[in-house]
Amino acid sequence: MSDGPGSQRSTLSDTPVPSALIQAAWSLVPEKGRGVLGVAGLPGSGKSTLAEQLVAAVAGARGVDVVAYVPMDGFHLSDAQLTRLGILDRKGAPDTFDGWGYAALVQRVRSEFDHPVYVPGFERDLEQPIAAALMVPTTARLVITEGNYLLLPDEPWPTVRAALDEVWFVHTDERMRVERLVERHVQFGKDRGHAAEWVDRVDGANARLVADTADRADRIVLNRPEGWRFRT
Repeated sequence: MSDGPGSQRSTLSDTPVPSALIQAAWSLVPEKGRGVLGVAGLPGSGKSTLAEQLVAAVAGARGVDVVAYVPMDGFHLSDAQLTRLGILDRKGAPDTFDGWGYAALVQRVRSEFDHPVYVPGFERDLEQPIAAALMVPTTARLVITEGNYLLLPDEPWPTVRAALDEVWFVHTDERMRVERLVERHVQFGKDRGHAAEWVDRVDGANARLVADTADRADRIVLNRPEGWRFRT
């Protein structure tokens, strides 16, 4: 499953996001309207951490009201819907999200400025989406959204991509990514054997799908122990 607010962070970097990344994100803000940056990557790559660090850095430099965070995780289908559809055992795969709802939300963020846009979040302890947990204020000039599937070639993901100014793809060490993904599942209730099986069967399949989209990204961000940086 993808990263999300409240999850154990699977990043390798504990260093602050560098100014080059902050400036590149802010450069997407037009003279009028909003810039929208997407952050993609494999499950456990650290994309949520990068997105949240970017939001915090911009807020610290320019004010909390000019930047907002929109995680794709809020568009997880509920367990009730997944059970109805018979796909609870694949929770986290592309078809276990309300992708069209997410696409509509990103389009609203681009075009609606005269009222707040409320955004669902995801509660890791419950493993369920939470309505209106987050909000894009009318003053927001930059919105940062993140999720595994922003660059998939099949709808609704191209509709999502069309609403984004850029998509950055986070790349991290594969062994550490998998180890930390297992630890995350253990933290949120799975025994270690079940967690390892889930990472191999479900997260592994999703990771292979996402890895094939990296060449569609505008930038590659390397997540390393020494810090974040763009791949040159």
